[in-house]
Amino acid sequence: MDLISGLRSRAAEAHPAVADQVAGALSLEGRTAVVTGAASGIGRQTALTYAAAGAKVVLADLDGEGLHGTASAIDGSVPVPTDVTVKKQVDDLARAAIRASGRIDVWANVAGIISNSAVVDTTEAQLDAVLAVNLKGVFWGCSAAGRVMSAAGRGVIVNVASAGGEVPAPTLAVYGMTKAAVIQLTRSLAAELGPRGVRVNSVAPGYVETGMTSRVWTAPDGQVDAGAREQALAARAAGSPLGRTGTTEDIAWTMLFLASDVSGFYTGQVLRPNGGVYMA
Repeated sequence: MDLISGLRSRAAEAHPAVADQVAGALSLEGRTAVVTGAASGIGRQTALTYAAAGAKVVLADLDGEGLHGTASAIDGSVPVPTDVTVKKQVDDLARAAIRASGRIDVWANVAGIISNSAVVDTTEAQLDAVLAVNLKGVFWGCSAAGRVMSAAGRGVIVNVASAGGEVPAPTLAVYGMTKAAVIQLTRSLAAELGPRGVRVNSVAPGYVETGMTSRVWTAPDGQVDAGAREQALAARAAGSPLGRTGTTEDIAWTMLFLASDVSGFYTGQVLRPNGGVYMA
């Protein structure tokens, strides 16, 4: 039983009159969703959640092995190896989605990288790498999706920002700059595309354990320092009013909310599934 069928079944038992309305509002049945960064972490879980809600999912990532791993977990999904920093490849991704289903209803810009360095020590290569993925990659995704959705008169774009784009942190200036820029890009694009029937929102997660964030306790050979992991997660959890760190599922539920009709009156907004570490 998939997500929507299960919801409909439970709702029907309790409130038959609203069962279809509730399930339908969260359903992505008949829609096509493009997810970048789908090989792992938040991108992978978002793709799984969208598929569970009924969407045909087009998966994009540079990590071929991880990309096909996600694809193997989602029947009917379409993996498209993509470097989001290259405009042509992102445009090709949009064309692949159209070829696969004739439409794009949801585009989730999840792909991102992180690099720790003090401003005074940051190299040009470090700056360029993070800007290319976290900012240019989201920009090209918004551009490609926006053209298709504007022509169709409908669609939803969901950009992944970060609490790091709103709260300063030492050694994360470059990462934080890009995520703050994603928030402003989201607002600007929402103003541009709203009159054309397209909604644009962003998600700014708090700390979530993923391959990207776990690098601080993982050696190059993949060995995990269990003590360092426990200490780091405990410190992060202590900073949250909820007393825990986030999960990829926590973020994917927010991504589904914004992709679905439940959020039909939301555009230009930043949702913050962060456990209360930053309140705005």
